[in-house]
Amino acid sequence: MINFINKKLIRLKNSSKVLKLIYFYHYLFHDKKLGNIGFNFSKKKSRKELVQNIIVKKNYKKYLEIGCFDDELFNHVNCLKKVGVDPMTGGTIRMTSDQFFLNNKEFFDCVFIDGLHEYHQVRKDISNSLKFLNEGGIILLHDCLPNNYFEQAVPRCQWTWNGDVWKAIVESRKSKDLDVYTCYADFGIGVIIKRPNRNLLDNNNIDSLNLKFDDYFHHHKKLMNIIEYEQLMEII
Repeated sequence: MINFINKKLIRLKNSSKVLKLIYFYHYLFHDKKLGNIGFNFSKKKSRKELVQNIIVKKNYKKYLEIGCFDDELFNHVNCLKKVGVDPMTGGTIRMTSDQFFLNNKEFFDCVFIDGLHEYHQVRKDISNSLKFLNEGGIILLHDCLPNNYFEQAVPRCQWTWNGDVWKAIVESRKSKDLDVYTCYADFGIGVIIKRPNRNLLDNNNIDSLNLKFDDYFHHHKKLMNIIEYEQLMEII
């Protein structure tokens, strides 16, 4: 019954009428009319190619995906052991990521985070994934490079939505023990490797949660440590 109610609420929140109302709220009170940054992902690697190529290159055996939706990526990934966690649809386990990690005892080589695209939840998913990451493993995050204010607005106001995942990348880049990048591919693929940070972000005096879109708009290259796919394959 609880799952049924949750599904109904999620469908309501993502309905076109509700999204349109929230869009106008953001437009009137928050959008500073900065426009688009200019990202163009049409000729960049897809997450399917990127994830599978990393698995092959690193000879990874165990893959975890958080947020599977229609299994577009999950079904494509070829790995010895695959676990997909989603409270609604897709994957292999029907529960929230918080519930999964609470009882999980398995370790993984590659974790792909594509669940709720909100800073607080993404930060928790990163922290939990790090606890169950094998030596030499990697964490990847989808939707890290929004092109304009509305793509990253919280609450969600349109179908194409990255959320404020980017803030979790900024936060992770301040850790001396995590090497963090954003690959210019498929709406931005965040990359977190558990090793000494090679390009530490020096803004510890700024709370990542309080960063605004205009901070990201004007300083996204510095904040996100953006690299091309070819660079990523060399770095890992």
